Amino acid sequence: MKKILNIKKLLFLFVAASIITVSCTDQDDNLFSVPSDLEVQDFVWKGLNLWYFWQGEVADLADSKLDNSEEYISFLSSYPNPADLFEHLRDPDDRFSVIVSDYDILQASQSGNSNTNGVDISYIFLNSGSPEVIGYVRYIIPNSDADGKDIRRGDIVYGVNGESLFFNSDTDNNLDLLDPTNYTFNLADLTVTGGVRSITPNGRNIDLTKTSITENPVLVATTIDVGAKKVGYLMYNQFISDFDTQLNGAFATFQAEGVTDLVLDFRYNPGGFVSSAIALGSMVTGQFEGQLFTKFRYNDKIQPQLTDAQENRYFVDRISTGAGISSLGLTKVYVITTGSTASASELVINSLDPYIEVIQVGTTSRGKNEASVTLYDSPSWTFNNDQLNPNHKWAMQPLISRLENSAGFSNYTNGLNPDIEIEEDLTNLGILGDETEPLLAAALNSISNAGRPNNLDTFKIVPIDFITDTKLRRITGDRMYIDLKVGDSDDALKNHKLVIPQE
Repeated sequence: MKKILNIKKLLFLFVAASIITVSCTDQDDNLFSVPSDLEVQDFVWKGLNLWYFWQGEVADLADSKLDNSEEYISFLSSYPNPADLFEHLRDPDDRFSVIVSDYDILQASQSGNSNTNGVDISYIFLNSGSPEVIGYVRYIIPNSDADGKDIRRGDIVYGVNGESLFFNSDTDNNLDLLDPTNYTFNLADLTVTGGVRSITPNGRNIDLTKTSITENPVLVATTIDVGAKKVGYLMYNQFISDFDTQLNGAFATFQAEGVTDLVLDFRYNPGGFVSSAIALGSMVTGQFEGQLFTKFRYNDKIQPQLTDAQENRYFVDRISTGAGISSLGLTKVYVITTGSTASASELVINSLDPYIEVIQVGTTSRGKNEASVTLYDSPSWTFNNDQLNPNHKWAMQPLISRLENSAGFSNYTNGLNPDIEIEEDLTNLGILGDETEPLLAAALNSISNAGRPNNLDTFKIVPIDFITDTKLRRITGDRMYIDLKVGDSDDALKNHKLVIPQE
């Protein structure tokens, strides 16, 4: 492979305390320049040429592309829209790389901030084989516009602004009705007869307005007595490092109350910061501090330059603020999952599995075992105000790595399967954190029976044909993030995140 990397420029990638030194193209010192109207396309190609996990398998990302300047510029010119070039360069096995035209919105979403009316909702087909769509409310975000209005967990949405929802394909649907700042949800009553769902509009119409909300991912943290056992229950909805203190506080309470068993509810958790995933795994355990939590695999340009320490992330004894971790020292944990459980959530399950018994309750998780990095158009690829190209705000998140646990397992692109299989029942969703809520009840039943089979009767539940949900519709969707530090100046590192989607 012909080397086109400028050895004068070094990219320092800090993963935790380790430093990865990677030669990269100096975008300010190219062998040739490209026209100003192609600078975004140039950024896209060069970023993928260096970082993309499948770089060696995509013909148009070969280093030889830069051998002829005229041909290179002609190639870029054939894609007037940078997003089209990005899509062209994606490998067929890549399901989750993304590009955005405004990195401000991307950064806000990565920090847990989003424009939302506060209704967290899952959209599904009313019945298999039908394009008719309904949404069921999963929970209401505290202090949001919806909080206090006549809408709650279990309510069924059939329309928006009086128009029924449908989904024929990714390009033939009307889910864009959910995009405006203001709209009205039209609610209905749901009945199930002979395995077929039907809805009847009930006249309830809820006016909603999106505002900027930063959601505390610790939605429910409580304890439940099961015989002589004290069970901790944590409903955790996203791995956001800004809320590591609240997460650690929940475990401190569990510790103080003498929790002997734990149920982690990740059913609606799409992922987040891998540092928070490691912290959570260390809170569950505590006896494995310093041992391998997860390993990263990169492309053939980056991988050979890594030391063993640079590939690995370890169990820790402190959270991101430096505070000591409140750990439970458990040897078994129950984890509730659904098809909305992704990335950092799956990372916790997969990484804990070699060390302790992990009992998965619910349905198969989403299946994300790849990592991506947020790349900006700057010489260091980071968000550096002194170096950012001022002519545009494009950024991209190409998949750059795969993750595996300490046993070397990473093959869960089809999801992680439950040990105790039970679907959410739209006619009986229950109250989150209540011991009678069906999925939590299944976990508690297993705990009370010392892990013996539940013999759950779930035949009456009509399967849920999932389409999307509130979190997956966000720019960051179902991804994990790792702090990425480039260069030796803290100023150059500000606000940059390494994204790890587990799709």
